[in-house]
Amino acid sequence: MKLNKALYFSLSWLVYLFIASCSRTIPTDSKNVFHLNISSGYLESLDPAFAKDLNMMWVDHMVYNTLVETDEHLFTVPSLAKRWEVNESGLVYTFHLRDDIYFHDNALFDGGKGRKMTAHDVVYSFKRIIDAKTASSGAWIFNGKVAEANPFVAVDDTTLQINLLAPFRPLPEILSMSYCSVVPHEVAEHWGKDFRNHPCGTGPFSFSYWDEGNAMNLLRNEHYWEKDSTGASLPYLAAVQLSFVDSKATEFLLFRQGKVDFVNGVDGSFKDLLISKDGNLKKEFQDKFHLDKSTYLNTEYIGFLTDTTSNVMKDEPTRNPLVRQAINYAIDRHKIVTYFKNGMEIPATEGFIPAGMPGYDPNATYGYHYDPAKALKLLAAAGYPNGKGLKPIKILCPNNFEDIVNFVASELQEVGITVSIDLIQPNILKQQMSKSQAVFFRAQWLADYPDAETYLVVFNSRFPAPPNYTRFNNPTFDKWYDESLNLPDTARWSVYRKMDSLAMSFAPVVPLYYDRLYHFTPNNVTGFRSNPMNIIDLRRVRKK
Repeated sequence: MKLNKALYFSLSWLVYLFIASCSRTIPTDSKNVFHLNISSGYLESLDPAFAKDLNMMWVDHMVYNTLVETDEHLFTVPSLAKRWEVNESGLVYTFHLRDDIYFHDNALFDGGKGRKMTAHDVVYSFKRIIDAKTASSGAWIFNGKVAEANPFVAVDDTTLQINLLAPFRPLPEILSMSYCSVVPHEVAEHWGKDFRNHPCGTGPFSFSYWDEGNAMNLLRNEHYWEKDSTGASLPYLAAVQLSFVDSKATEFLLFRQGKVDFVNGVDGSFKDLLISKDGNLKKEFQDKFHLDKSTYLNTEYIGFLTDTTSNVMKDEPTRNPLVRQAINYAIDRHKIVTYFKNGMEIPATEGFIPAGMPGYDPNATYGYHYDPAKALKLLAAAGYPNGKGLKPIKILCPNNFEDIVNFVASELQEVGITVSIDLIQPNILKQQMSKSQAVFFRAQWLADYPDAETYLVVFNSRFPAPPNYTRFNNPTFDKWYDESLNLPDTARWSVYRKMDSLAMSFAPVVPLYYDRLYHFTPNNVTGFRSNPMNIIDLRRVRKK
């Protein structure tokens, strides 16, 4: 790929500034430093109480630990907690903690040395999340679930008890979220809101330096508690150096030059250059870098507002579930995946729960496949033969999905459904969805934790928007949801499938495809891992 002189100069200057600003405290052996770019261009906070986006979760996973974590196989595995159990009522969870874990060195500890973490720190961290003064974006994970009195109890230094209002079997999975990272009260209270840029945790890397919007340095935690299978201390890296280039195209050019060690996903401008039509890395690049493809718990979809009592739905044809079903049958999801995604994703023909999530049924018959003849029959049954008399339908769409939504519009036109597209800024679209003012909208739902409840709560009528952007309301669905929350895994997954089937029968959404992770690393990098929520793990990374 050739660069013009202006772009080359700009890129070279950017790299110079990046290296100059990042040199502070970074080891001179650059071979042992991992270079990570934050392509959003910024981080809002390093306080895990506000870890609401993926980039913040990445960095929090380096600086902090949680009681449990989700591995690459979607298992919930021990971290700060060695083991846990739940009592027969399903209301009391007990976690047994390790007693050899220390916070990072910090001037606010005695002698500046990191002190031992205890169950009291976990209680403080969890209470801090639900404290209205904190205003944590993660308060929802505990609100309405934990007991009002003594929700979190430190039985002793290594024993934590969580008391619930009602059984909630996915609790351990929720505790793997970055919101549940453990922080020391001395540091968090001293800095208050400024804890966002003075973080202190127990994780594999400790905070060193942050020039916001330009660079950040994290250094190896020399006292980190985890070891590999041979007994060697983790992490292997000396440091992680972060840049904040907000252009995916520029990020990829830096990656090609060896200035960045990881690229998440494929920018549209490079998709055909890198990826063959079968979704694999083209041969000419295989000796330069590695492509890892894996499960990503994300469903891309188009949603309908289903609240027929709303004034905005008064004359909308999508009030009728037959019309919504017809729209589902009129769209060829395989073509979307083939022509717009180079075969990189999975057509969403088995419901809303994505492929890879326990509860997903690869043989489900309750999803929607491409059947324009059936779509026409449903339109006729709804009183719109060949679309006659059907008023145009408007799809609200963020700019970056315009191509796929244009294709959807052309597919619907084939069965007589006229569609207009209203391109809208993502934040404005989210506001309209939250206020139940978006009638037909393009969206996605990423798993917050590795249990299908995080997808099915989207259709629970007792929840607001979010998560219930469609305002779907079905008493049977809500009843099954409640029953599922105290069932063991296999039985719970069976009920999850029933719930997915019931919701799909009313077609409140048009699932388009289940996403997949595409991670690029140089061939000199080994040990890079991630889980299906796209949380990256650098603890075992080595650079040759």
